[in-house]
Amino acid sequence: MKNPIWLMSSAYPRKTLSQLIEVAHRVGLQGLELCVFRTDGTRSDHVATHLPYQDFNSEQAKETIEQFNNAGLHFSIGAFENLIGGDKEQRILNQNHLLKLIRIAALLGGDANGITVGTFVGYNHEWDLDEYAFEKNLYAYKAIFGPIIKYAEDLGVTLVYENCPMEGWRAASYSTMMNNLPSTLAARKLMYTLIPSKAHGETYDPSHDIWQFVNPLEVLKQSDLSRIKTIHLKTTRMKNDSAATHWGQVFGKQLVDPELAERAGVPQPASEWDRFSYEPMLPGFGGSDSMDWRTFVDYLNAQSFEGIYSIENEAANSKNTNDDGAIEQGFNATVSFMKPMIWPLEEGKGYQFGEQKELTEPTSRNIPVRTMEDLAT
Repeated sequence: MKNPIWLMSSAYPRKTLSQLIEVAHRVGLQGLELCVFRTDGTRSDHVATHLPYQDFNSEQAKETIEQFNNAGLHFSIGAFENLIGGDKEQRILNQNHLLKLIRIAALLGGDANGITVGTFVGYNHEWDLDEYAFEKNLYAYKAIFGPIIKYAEDLGVTLVYENCPMEGWRAASYSTMMNNLPSTLAARKLMYTLIPSKAHGETYDPSHDIWQFVNPLEVLKQSDLSRIKTIHLKTTRMKNDSAATHWGQVFGKQLVDPELAERAGVPQPASEWDRFSYEPMLPGFGGSDSMDWRTFVDYLNAQSFEGIYSIENEAANSKNTNDDGAIEQGFNATVSFMKPMIWPLEEGKGYQFGEQKELTEPTSRNIPVRTMEDLAT
């Protein structure tokens, strides 16, 4: 019962890595989940680039490991894009960027240092009107990710998928809101069956299941826990508001002609992300949420879960205020909320994490940059 608590860097897109490390020290964290998005990417929400990725070399890897060891922190890297759908040119750029991150993780020590690469899978909507559209996406995933995972495995690196459906990734005028394949337990089990390699797993975020009326505890019970490398500390408070009454919580709000909606007295989505009636929250900050965290964490403790708890701050009363003070208060509150559940009690000091091992200095080696075209040859 001594899991580390990390911070996902998307909450601070404008801070430098050194400034992130300062925040981690003030809050009392043990690591950073570093976002390393493409600087020329198409996403505008919750993105950050906290590690250089162009021409990253073994010398930079040594310097980065030294920086984190001096800070007493561990870290991972990741970028979260659509890799099997959307604009074809952007899709290939996203795939090649993921290969760059795998290479970087390998230079940093990869699995030996616990440095995973976080990613989405995405979804291809070209088949939405076809029968078996979901299954077609599964096989598109196998075709694209099969070589990627083999590449990662050969380099001693593990990929981890986050289970966010990305319901706001398309305009509110679209009725279909599944935009990331591994958003359900069923999909993830099918993915692991199609590609049995142990070089891929997941970052499980329970908040995404709450608004789908799925009990996160039951998801854990029916998951292969060896695949779960990180748990996101992010939660949801369900709203029993007028929109939920009108539209329900299964298909979400649908966009219609505004004048017609006004005459009918029907609430409309305020943005592409306003499709379901819930409030994003942080555990223990600003009120209760719609999840039993104690039972959830107790189950993980009973199963000897040794993974990471990482705070992904998208809370309406914290990150979404764009106020650095409120953002850090949210992180502080979540750490305090979690301490008694996962850290041992030390007399006179309260609940303490203690020390963690230093990262191993990576072996200097030359790893060429690869592209999807290279993997196909």
